[in-house]
Amino acid sequence: MARHHRYRVTVEHLAPAKEGDALHAPLQFEATNHDEILAIADRLRTRLDYGDDEAAQLAIGLKLFGEVMLKHREDALFAPLRESFRAFIGGLKQLPEREG
Repeated sequence: MARHHRYRVTVEHLAPAKEGDALHAPLQFEATNHDEILAIADRLRTRLDYGDDEAAQLAIGLKLFGEVMLKHREDALFAPLRESFRAFIGGLKQLPEREG
């Protein structure tokens, strides 16, 4: 049986788009991933010039999405994305670390 890392993900609504709108209650869920996604987020922060928060958003979002897609690889819903997603991830892996 494959071993997976386990995570608890919390998304907390800090400010509404319009003044006076209510804040949504925090959303919390558990996720598993075959990779250590926090280390991947740290690595991506050193390779992208997007700022630490955006690099982390990209890394965590991709890894959460990718794991669902992997678990449901036979689902036709993901068919249009498979090759492009694989190519995109391959490109990210090839990025060199930024200088400085």
